[in-house]
Amino acid sequence: MKTVAIIGTLDTKGAEFAFLRQAIAAEGVATLMIDTGVLAAPPFVPEVSAADVAAAGGAELAALVAANDRGAAVTAMARGAGVILSRLVAEGRVHGAIGMGGGGGTSIAAAAMRTLPVGFPKLIVSTLAAGDTAPIVGVKDITLMPSIVDISGINRLSAQIITNAAGAIAGMVKAGPVAASREARPLVAATMFGVTTPCVTTARAVLEAAGYEVLVFHATGTGGRTMEELVRAGFITGVLDITTTELADELAGGVLSAGPDRLEAAGAAGIPQVVSVGALDMVNFGARDTVPARYSGRLFYEHNALVTLMRTTPEENARLGAIIAEKLSRATGPTVLMIPERGVSGIDVAGKPFHDPAADSALFTALRGGVGPNVEVVTFDTDINDPAFATAAAERLVELMR
Repeated sequence: MKTVAIIGTLDTKGAEFAFLRQAIAAEGVATLMIDTGVLAAPPFVPEVSAADVAAAGGAELAALVAANDRGAAVTAMARGAGVILSRLVAEGRVHGAIGMGGGGGTSIAAAAMRTLPVGFPKLIVSTLAAGDTAPIVGVKDITLMPSIVDISGINRLSAQIITNAAGAIAGMVKAGPVAASREARPLVAATMFGVTTPCVTTARAVLEAAGYEVLVFHATGTGGRTMEELVRAGFITGVLDITTTELADELAGGVLSAGPDRLEAAGAAGIPQVVSVGALDMVNFGARDTVPARYSGRLFYEHNALVTLMRTTPEENARLGAIIAEKLSRATGPTVLMIPERGVSGIDVAGKPFHDPAADSALFTALRGGVGPNVEVVTFDTDINDPAFATAAAERLVELMR
């Protein structure tokens, strides 16, 4: 029988987790309760006690209770829950995980679930399942379900939400993993944005025809972080990093930064990478009124009511070129830099709003002057979305991987 691990604070939400456990059982799925509460004895006996969780997190439950420090307790129980949950999954004892909570309960459950592989069923019913959920999800496929009301008692609304959640996690574990093909193709990671879609679409077709399976990541911060995590985990054979726009957001304070370590995983892992400068003409913000006041007077393009793009300047592009050059120069594997001299995005070409040859030239000059001898630089007299550029980038990556 399939089994779902339930992660929750039984000291404050015992009745709610008892209801969830019964709802999952009604779906024909077994449960394994992991108690992460520290304030009081649980109303029913869990399969994994709070003392066991604390010990796995390097703490003693009695000491956590005596210290009366909620932050320290949440940290220790989150760490311990992750250790235990990972072990249960590795042993094949559980096939899905679910949690419920407010800030503390969500934090503990999410930290534990982030230790699990992508594809393993994970669901959290949370009061925080709205707004910026990136700190909860990280780079993992955690499903968040808004609790609507606080998880405090069973009423006609919470009962329905919890029952829905039980059905959802039961359905996930019953579905099971997708059977791997006997002829599983090597995985290639590619990065894409709306303004580089034609390039990546063409390149993907070339790679697939050559026998590779292509994972395309939307360069929205989370996409870049997820790709680099998979590279570090050893899943990726080669990287077609066409769209490095997240570095512009990191530099200028945009909303789609992937952090300061972007563009480093492939180089550190020594796997082949073909890199370009897709969408480095822009920094991403939300609605127009969310753009920082220091950028008043800059060139903007309102992509839609919720997305405002700011054109990068020659000075910013020179800095971006230096940053990229430094990162690529540290690569330990085959590295090719592809430069499209006639535009780095769909709106950075003649007649389009972000066309700025001076800004692009500053980027290209910094790149050429900064890369080390380990980087092969290839220049094209096209824009980034030209089929000739896309085909050449994909074919060069195939050569490197072979």
